[in-house]
Amino acid sequence: MADESTEMLECAQCGVCCKIFGDSISPTIENVYQWLENGRTDILEHFSACRGDGSWTKCSDLRTCDLSEVVSIELRDPNTGGLESSCPFLMRVSRNRYLCAIHLAKPSMCDNYKPWIWGETYFRRCRTITGNEKLSFWNRK
Repeated sequence: MADESTEMLECAQCGVCCKIFGDSISPTIENVYQWLENGRTDILEHFSACRGDGSWTKCSDLRTCDLSEVVSIELRDPNTGGLESSCPFLMRVSRNRYLCAIHLAKPSMCDNYKPWIWGETYFRRCRTITGNEKLSFWNRK
C-alpha cells in the first residue's frame, strides 16, 4: 500500500512513462463506448478491436451494439494497421514537458497510472520520483 507521502504527488509531465509504455495502451470497453457516444473518431481511429470470431475491425467502424463481441483492443496505426511504436496522443509542448492531447478522454489505464506507487505501478525512471527522492520524508509537501 502506498504511504501518504507518495499518494499526493503530482505528475511532472516529463513524458517518460508515456514514451516507454505508450505503445501498449489498451482502452476498456467502457472507454470505447464513451468515445463512440461522444463521436470521438479522432481517438477511435487509433485503435482496432478483435471480435470473438477472430476478425479485426477499426474501432471507428464499430457501433455501440458491436461492443459485446469485442474481446481485445489494440493501439494501431490508422494508416497502415500496424502496431504503433509510441502513443499518438503525446504532445511535446516544450523541451522537457509533454501533455496528453486527449487528457479529458484518455483511457482508464492512463488515467489511473501513478508511477510513484510502490508495488502497484512504480516506475523508477519517473521524474516525479527522482525529484522527490532528494527531499527527506519530513520536507515533502
